[in-house]
Amino acid sequence: MKTVTLISKDDCHLCAVAKEVLRKAQKKTSFNLREQKITPGEADFEVYHERIPVILIEGEFAFQYRVSERQLLERLKS
Repeated sequence: MKTVTLISKDDCHLCAVAKEVLRKAQKKTSFNLREQKITPGEADFEVYHERIPVILIEGEFAFQYRVSERQLLERLKS
């Protein structure tokens, strides 16, 4: 089963929207959903803070800012 990681931070509207899309997609196909919240001072914060939400599939970059349920499902099938 594939793992999808949502990189997010607190008080992020786009992150909440992305999480909702991921949860809807999870009802259509099985995958592990992992959320990684970043905070200032962490190494990942420097990499991602201006790009969130970021979606990784199996640790590989897949989406940033917005995620389409259709595109996510296609990527998970490939």
